[in-house]
Amino acid sequence: MNMTQVKSEDQNFKHIFIAGIEGKRFDISIQNGRFTSVVESMSAYDDQVRPDADLWISPGVIDLHTHLAWTDFDHSDQLKRDKHEIEVMQAQAFAATLRTGVTTARDAGGLMPSTAQHLAEHYGHPLKVETSSDMLGAADARGVKHLEQRLNDIFNTGAGWVKIMATGGLGAPTEQVLDPVFSEEEFAFIVRYAHAHHKKVLVHTWGGVTIDWSIQAGVESVEHGMFLTEDQAGRLAESRTAFVPTTSIYRIAADPKGVLALPAVINDRAARAVEAHSKAIGYAKRAGVRFGFGTDYATPALHGYNLQEMDTLIDYGLTRTEAWQSATTHAAEILGRGDELGQIAEGYLADAIIFNADPYQTKNAHQLRESIVSVIIGVQKP
Repeated sequence: MNMTQVKSEDQNFKHIFIAGIEGKRFDISIQNGRFTSVVESMSAYDDQVRPDADLWISPGVIDLHTHLAWTDFDHSDQLKRDKHEIEVMQAQAFAATLRTGVTTARDAGGLMPSTAQHLAEHYGHPLKVETSSDMLGAADARGVKHLEQRLNDIFNTGAGWVKIMATGGLGAPTEQVLDPVFSEEEFAFIVRYAHAHHKKVLVHTWGGVTIDWSIQAGVESVEHGMFLTEDQAGRLAESRTAFVPTTSIYRIAADPKGVLALPAVINDRAARAVEAHSKAIGYAKRAGVRFGFGTDYATPALHGYNLQEMDTLIDYGLTRTEAWQSATTHAAEILGRGDELGQIAEGYLADAIIFNADPYQTKNAHQLRESIVSVIIGVQKP
């Protein structure tokens, strides 16, 4: 698979299929990192010139929940590594993520904007990254004054997102995993203060009252949400709050023989999450909730396999078209960039994947990944 970084020079595709549009071929031109022309091919192609008729183009995948700075599942293991080793591993994560067709990522905690810029420039991996820098969690449940200072510190890093750890996760006992980390007053303050400073908010929550608080406060997205109720799904849909379920990571974590090789107690907690997740997605789909694609991948064993999330979303009830929308048009909307990302359309950034098979017809993520010919990153001239 080749990485093509589109700069100011022209690039043209003749008689290529656009994934998701059956029976039509298109002539597509790219200039200065954007699609300048996308028109249906009207005339028969010249047999003397091989067309791109056996190729498909799709918008680049947007992973709304990944951890590109993490090198180990247990953060204490990362603290044992030296800085250069960590940087090299982070650069490898960028490269692997790009190779699998992810052209934009929202880092859900751990990656500083300065680090993301350094990795992209120094190692030549032009992954587009939006960051939330530090996460607000249990150690920050110390009142509004403390939270104001913490938020100001996050804003000063240049992050565009604020990440709230509203409940526990795999590290929390099952009977406590829905307990709120913050008071309702603290939670509402975080969202209000972030929005007042033009920052978007994503919320880690397994369910319970913090989903209600998220809807009331108007956050941009709730993450994981495996214990989402039918009533909450209806209110998520009404409020247009996005749902980023990150389903595949829990199936991986639940497997005692899986690549993460986690302790039995974590396997058990993940298994309970898996059992609940498909029901939550069923509620959300029936209610018309907007889904976003996110993997929560955070180690070298997982980066580069992001497309596995497609398989799990489909297994849990989304159609293939809905799964692709969660990773393209809907994901772009959740980022607030629906006017320039997530579509093969004139004026849009030319972030795209070229496949040698119809990605809407592939059987699984492995076959989909194997059919990638190249990944295009639309980079504009300064």
